[in-house]
Amino acid sequence: MTLRLKINLIVGALTVLFVAAVMGLQLRSMRESVNEEVVAANRVASQLLNRTAWRYAAQGTPAMLAFLQGIGRIRSNDITLYDAEGKELYRSPPSAYKAGRDAPAWFDALISPPPSIQSIEFPDGKLEVRSNASRAVVDAWDYTAWLAGGAFALLVVVNMLVFWLVGRTVRPFGQIVSALNQVQAGRFDAALPPLAGTEAAAIGRAFNRMVRDLQDRIDAEKRAVRAETQLSDSRELTRWIEQHVEEERRMIARELHDEFGQSVTAMRSMALSIAQRSAARDPQAEQAARTIADEASRLYDAMHGIIPRLTPLVLDNFGLAEALDDLADRTRRSQPGVQIDVRIALGAARLPAEIALAVYRAAQEGITNALRHGHAQRLQLAVDGSDTGLTLTLTDDGDGLPADWSERAGHYGLRWLGERAQALRGRLELAAGTPHGAVLRLALPLPAGAA
Repeated sequence: MTLRLKINLIVGALTVLFVAAVMGLQLRSMRESVNEEVVAANRVASQLLNRTAWRYAAQGTPAMLAFLQGIGRIRSNDITLYDAEGKELYRSPPSAYKAGRDAPAWFDALISPPPSIQSIEFPDGKLEVRSNASRAVVDAWDYTAWLAGGAFALLVVVNMLVFWLVGRTVRPFGQIVSALNQVQAGRFDAALPPLAGTEAAAIGRAFNRMVRDLQDRIDAEKRAVRAETQLSDSRELTRWIEQHVEEERRMIARELHDEFGQSVTAMRSMALSIAQRSAARDPQAEQAARTIADEASRLYDAMHGIIPRLTPLVLDNFGLAEALDDLADRTRRSQPGVQIDVRIALGAARLPAEIALAVYRAAQEGITNALRHGHAQRLQLAVDGSDTGLTLTLTDDGDGLPADWSERAGHYGLRWLGERAQALRGRLELAAGTPHGAVLRLALPLPAGAA
């Protein structure tokens, strides 16, 4: 059922109730009016006949009959003359007013008052005056029919007027429903023109704002999806590049260790052999050979210092714990005044290679920054593993972080570590220590089945 039809039915029902109430009041008023008219007419007729009947009654019944025939009909009354034996001698003629017409029986029973009967008795007969409200009821019926016809015409006119006005009023809602259907169908560029009426105009403006906001949100979600896709692609590309860089580093480190290291060792051995053979014959050749051997030794040591920076071969061979211990030992040897405490509790977790490498690189970068920028003298390295994740915490007693360190350019190593942590679905945090120094924390989740 449409809103237009509902409103029209409500107005029609209210109009019917109003007309019914008016008709009820009118019927009540007509009943009282008819009752008053009939009772008064009956009383007046009774009083008139009571005064005159005895005078004619003394002259005999024929004189009374002639008197009544001369009077004819008295309004709203039926007059009947009876002799001493109860035989009807006379009855007043019917009313000529609206002759042949009578109100319906139900209306007569509703409007007519109870009949009033007055009797006047004399020696040789009786005169009976009975009230008759039929003509008054006919008048009331005619008025009621006219009133009902007017009420029906009013009902039709009012309903037609309301139907037209409501249709004109709710016409903008059809446009609103059409626009909503367009939005439901996926057309988010739908817009409503200025609508007539205060409420419809407010709804139209609210709808247009809603559509604009919805379009903006959809555009924002599309941009977010594109950005997330690009970020995911960028992360995948970064991981691919990192993997290939690590593979190249590992290959270079192994080449240095296997090929270049053996060559340097061979050069040192040959230099020492030359020095031994030419010790007695050519002191200058011996000195040159020993210089070559010393340079070969320094080159060998430098190469072994470069290899861990390229790739931790000990990580591939012995695991994360041995690699971190080796990192701490090399740091102690290169920085005699620095104290490094290492605590590693990996539990029963089997670490994937990329997670172990990320933890090692974080420890390596953190120790380098603490010594180079923080001038730290004591460092504490802790690695805690569980079935679900791994956490590295590096604490130092250095100078701490500058107030504006996050706004400064650089920090490429930390940025690279942060991107690597994000690629592994983890997080990297750097905060100031208490009372001074810095705290580096790396948290990485372990894939299912790593326990």
